[in-house]
Amino acid sequence: MTQTEDDFGEELADFVRRVGELRTARARPAGEQLTVLDAALFELQHVAEQLWPRYERIMAATGSPSPGERQERQLLKALFQRLPLPVALVDRETVVRRLNFAATGLTGVRAGYATGRPLAALLTPGDRAAFRSQAAAVARGEGDRGLTVHLQQRPDEPLLATLTALRPPDEAQSAVLVVFQAGSARGSAAAPPPPALPDLAESTRHAELMDVIDLMASTLLQLHTGERELLVGGAARVLCGRFADWIVCDLVEGGLRRAVVLGPSGPAAAPLLHAVAGQDPARCPLVLEAARAGNGALQVQPEDADGFGHDPSGTPMLARAEVSSLMCVPLGAPGPVTGVLTLFRTGSARPFSMAEGRAMDVMARHITLAMRRPAPDGPGEAADSAPCTSVDPREESCASATPPAPAAPRPAASPSTSPPDARPPRPRSARNDGTDGSAAADRRADPAGPGPADGCSSA
Repeated sequence: MTQTEDDFGEELADFVRRVGELRTARARPAGEQLTVLDAALFELQHVAEQLWPRYERIMAATGSPSPGERQERQLLKALFQRLPLPVALVDRETVVRRLNFAATGLTGVRAGYATGRPLAALLTPGDRAAFRSQAAAVARGEGDRGLTVHLQQRPDEPLLATLTALRPPDEAQSAVLVVFQAGSARGSAAAPPPPALPDLAESTRHAELMDVIDLMASTLLQLHTGERELLVGGAARVLCGRFADWIVCDLVEGGLRRAVVLGPSGPAAAPLLHAVAGQDPARCPLVLEAARAGNGALQVQPEDADGFGHDPSGTPMLARAEVSSLMCVPLGAPGPVTGVLTLFRTGSARPFSMAEGRAMDVMARHITLAMRRPAPDGPGEAADSAPCTSVDPREESCASATPPAPAAPRPAASPSTSPPDARPPRPRSARNDGTDGSAAADRRADPAGPGPADGCSSA
């Protein structure tokens, strides 16, 4: 019966994977969807005729353990939890089944959250493939293994991970017991590393990062106060091309509302650009978590493809945009969250680093403070402020797709002061040299510069 249960679990897992592939295949052209429909019907027939009867037989044959067995299991569970070394019990695919107290303190992840998720996701990207391969070898019965790994939260601290096979009771396949120890697999007798020399590439990236922070601060200082979409739009143009490939800003005004979307230009990216602009931010788990709890996120090679929602066809946005790393930063420190800024790097672009994450937190705080500045008291103060010069995205142009917003109603003119067709007076800062006052007003309305003129094509 144990072998039957194990085979049923594997077959059920294969069925779940096939259903996920069919769900992704819905994005194919209409002419190819008939094949997908036939495959889905076969899967439903397989569930009705094979999986469900086997499940009923297994549940009917399952018996309850004796009181002595329950007591032994409770004792072993207590010993496992109280071990002074970080210990994790995983399967051949490194999916966590148990995590003791020392392991939760080492990884910073609660046991309930880690259960059911791959332990390899907590490691640095360079260590994940080797860890998965060694765990699979141990589960196949090829002997114990040991390797040096690094946690994402502590990339500078090497950990010796010892993997050994363990056969849980009433199970046909072996699990893998992972024990973490401080140090390296090469031993403590290794010679100390030579002193690190200054890295020219790292120094160059740091200088470029400081230039972006300086440009962001100067842009926010020159933008007019009281217009939140204008502020986040100017900030997004600073970041587009210089810092990330995609910039998405959502504002919190009673509910989540998508305000600004900047992405790669060109006809190939236009459908995806409009799909992101028309997306409901409330259906994006990363954005929703940042807006509600103020929790930011920095992910390299995101494990959860559904973190930024789906397009109308059901395809994950992160997979469709080929996102290699992302940052989701709340605009609310200090105070309540007023918006969420999401940044993507796609393809072979260098992933976001912890230093860039810290710099983005600083810029997010500056944007928040600029959004909370009080509006000028009178029209004279707003007219006297100099408009910001055009901010051009570096290296490659960025297309914009801003969701339409309801236009604010114009204040009605008083009949006692001017007739209905009278032209409004010009601001005091406009020169009386025959220049059309609407051009100056347009320049003040978009300090980041118009779309086609500053290198950003408008979608």
